[in-house]
Amino acid sequence: MTVVSPDVNRVGCPSRVILEHVTSRWGVLVLVALLDRSYRFSELRRHIEGVSEKMLAQTLQSLERDGFVHRAAQPVIPPRVDYSLTPLGTEAATHVRSITEWVESKVPEVQNARLEYDEART
Repeated sequence: MTVVSPDVNRVGCPSRVILEHVTSRWGVLVLVALLDRSYRFSELRRHIEGVSEKMLAQTLQSLERDGFVHRAAQPVIPPRVDYSLTPLGTEAATHVRSITEWVESKVPEVQNARLEYDEART
């Protein structure tokens, strides 16, 4: 049996799916939020403005399946479920947060570039 090294550029490479989960809009925001602390589902939904309940649930499920998020259901009434990062999730979230911080710091430059682009075309 031949073992092929992961290559994100290769069709069918599992790294593509993992990359999609980690770098999707909601995946990034969930990972960065959970880097600060654990959240209950409703808290996380309020924290990440604009995410629907369905998208948040799907994102958390994908990240949990990939081993990035830990889901802890508490046997209490009403039910309580807490989400936190696993060690692998913390590692991924640290990298993702670096990108988000860089993007936030470059907003003025990108906005200026867009203005210049749009003005050159009108």
